[in-house]
Amino acid sequence: MARGRSRRLLGAAGALLAAGVAVGALAATGELSSAASAPSCVPPRMNVSAALAGRRVTVSPQPESRDASAETQISMLGVPARELADVTVTGSRTGRHAGRLEAYSQGDGASFLPDRPFADGERVRVRAQLREGARSVPFAWSFTVAVRDVPGAHSSAVGTFKRKAAPKPPPPSQYQSYRSAPSLRPPAITVSSSARDATADLFLAPYMGNGQYGPMILGAHGELVWFEPLHPAGTRAGDFRVQRYEGKRVLTWWQDPLVTGSVHSAGVVIADSSYRTIHVVRAGNGYQPDLHEFTIEPHDTAVITVYDAIECNLSAVGGPRDGAVADTLLQELDLKTGLVRYEWHSLDHVPLRYTYLTAAPSSLAQPFDYFHINSVDRQRDGDLLVDSRDTWAAYDVDARTGQVRWQLGGQRSSFKLEPGAATAWQHDALAQAGGRITFFDNGASPKEHSQSRAIEVALDRRAMTARLVREYEHSPPLVADSQGNVQTLANGDWVVGWGEAGYLSEQTPAGEVLFDAHLPSGWESYRTFAEPWRGRPDSPPALAAQAGADGGATAYASWNGATEVASWRALAGPSPAALAAGAPVAKSGFETAIALPGLAAGAYVRVQALDAAGAVIGSSRVVRVRG
Repeated sequence: MARGRSRRLLGAAGALLAAGVAVGALAATGELSSAASAPSCVPPRMNVSAALAGRRVTVSPQPESRDASAETQISMLGVPARELADVTVTGSRTGRHAGRLEAYSQGDGASFLPDRPFADGERVRVRAQLREGARSVPFAWSFTVAVRDVPGAHSSAVGTFKRKAAPKPPPPSQYQSYRSAPSLRPPAITVSSSARDATADLFLAPYMGNGQYGPMILGAHGELVWFEPLHPAGTRAGDFRVQRYEGKRVLTWWQDPLVTGSVHSAGVVIADSSYRTIHVVRAGNGYQPDLHEFTIEPHDTAVITVYDAIECNLSAVGGPRDGAVADTLLQELDLKTGLVRYEWHSLDHVPLRYTYLTAAPSSLAQPFDYFHINSVDRQRDGDLLVDSRDTWAAYDVDARTGQVRWQLGGQRSSFKLEPGAATAWQHDALAQAGGRITFFDNGASPKEHSQSRAIEVALDRRAMTARLVREYEHSPPLVADSQGNVQTLANGDWVVGWGEAGYLSEQTPAGEVLFDAHLPSGWESYRTFAEPWRGRPDSPPALAAQAGADGGATAYASWNGATEVASWRALAGPSPAALAAGAPVAKSGFETAIALPGLAAGAYVRVQALDAAGAVIGSSRVVRVRG
């Protein structure tokens, strides 16, 4: 997303005082160079391996890192929990930490959960034993806890959306309205008259305009299928899509705030085909999840992204000595237990100087967003493909060691970029078949390309070259300063979400545009996806009935989220106990109007939703015809 947005949202003005520890105390331990400087946030050696004990145990926080959370757990991944023993954890100022070892539900590791937080700025030493039968392999490492940019906060709650006051009511031209569902006012969707047929249902989460925000499903012609207006007003959603959880197809979306119990911070919703929330996912180690990525992986693990602001001496890259940096990271979570299986920080592997931003104007109030993680994709070999907007590069990360194997794009690209293959401020790096990678290349902001585009790049690992093999630019031209994605469908089509530009489109490999639509001016959606979806709400269909001026009445029927309705049947009569069924009427869009000739105000109506075989799959309550 745009640089200015991240800087405004990364944190509030802080002081070099956290967890009740004075700066002088930190300087006395050698963990700060002077009382006038923030601590270093980068390790003495970059890109070290996190695989210990003969490379069998992958640990986090990263060995030698200086960006750990004070609330971190100690993650040890790769061996059964029963093979881990004698774990001792000692802080340089807080001393020995008691705790417990909790196994991952996947059976391949465990996290040591300290009984209390660490102190900001202290060095932590971990020792453990890997037991292989009668043989024990000792391993140890150390890391340093970051000094948080906002003293006393669990996370600086880095938003990646521009925060604004609660949206105002929009003009009628900018939203859809329905007689049967008056509480729904989703933003209007304008579909191109020449490109009207998407391959599947479309998933987006509109925000930024005046009106209701929330996850939204459109049919293949752009008609509304489901919309969930979020509360309170101004609550935002992002990365809305279909995934698999516990063997079933589910809906997932990031939401901020996501209120459950006493928790009012950002989180991720997992909902079933009835649109009921079945699980809420929070980040681990005291962080909040960021909207950029939430991917459920096999065995019910998930990868999420996190933004947090920490104090950092930026003088080596032209910034302030008492500055702050956006610590962007990813976590692999065990969804059943909530434990953090693994954590990877860009600060440990990619130097600050690789950015295309300048650190000079950054401060505690506007942390230096040098990396800006915005997608994580698990490749077929298990490595992670991590995209960085602000270094203009994607990184192949060894999932066992955490080390960067190669870099595509940016200042130190491992590949020679042939014409058209270079990206700028890009999003959504995804590994495709045949060693290819797709990007949404924003090309802004500031503007580097004439327009944003979707591209596919082929990598030659022998010659170490990257070649542009496919490109799609919208007509008329669009420049999306932030957000955006490219989804490759099984038939080779591309679904492109144009992010801040507010458009969504589908294009064939031959270049034919099948679908093109846009939100009202000023509205945005972080990503757009196309997926087949079957939903049946557990709430009944909605119904309103109105008498006409010339006799007769009209029933208005809808069922928010129901995908199997083929037709509606109205039952009408003088009393709720005397309703006669009419002929079925084909479903038409989100709300279907059903003519009721001869029915006057005061009569009673119910509607039944019928599937393609004519079976009743839902019934509304009985309503009275209004005059």
